[in-house]
Amino acid sequence: MTTSQHNAKRRRGSARERLLEAAAGRFYAEGITATGIDAITAEAGVAKMSLYNNFASKAALVEAYLQDRHEEWLNLYRARLAETSTPQERVLAVFDAYLDHAGLAYDHGFRGCGLLNAAAELPAGDPGRAVVRRHKEHVEELLVEHLSALTDPAAARKVAEHFSFLLEGAMARAGLEGDPARLVHARGIAADLLTGLGAAR
Repeated sequence: MTTSQHNAKRRRGSARERLLEAAAGRFYAEGITATGIDAITAEAGVAKMSLYNNFASKAALVEAYLQDRHEEWLNLYRARLAETSTPQERVLAVFDAYLDHAGLAYDHGFRGCGLLNAAAELPAGDPGRAVVRRHKEHVEELLVEHLSALTDPAAARKVAEHFSFLLEGAMARAGLEGDPARLVHARGIAADLLTGLGAAR
């Protein structure tokens, strides 16, 4: 999509959609603290009052941005899940959704997990951190669900935690390096472990 097409698409959306889109790009590329309301409203092409008509505060905008990123990941995961036929493939669909998220077009480069990046800037007790925590817990529960078809519940939970650590570590390194290669390696490690788990069953 060209810049002019992108701008035209933004102008056609509702003020709320345009604000969220502008915030998402700025928050991910520059960070939440470094991004002011004026920059967001200017990029969205709306008046500052329009922001406060849609969001009670910048904090509310941040929370909505984080919820949108969660939904974005879920949509990628559901698309991957629809292509699977075995429990092993369903586990790997989680890894593939992370890879898909990393592969989205970022105007200023890939910087890792936008949810964790945001959480690192937010104070303890901030509602935005709760959104991030719920997302990570949701991902782990999805892993538990799929692994439970391969082993007993206690082992499934233990392996799911292991895979969660693998995912988060790979995402952190991928973000630092600006390249999703670490996520590809993490998926390979998970696939190897799943082969042994499936055989043990």
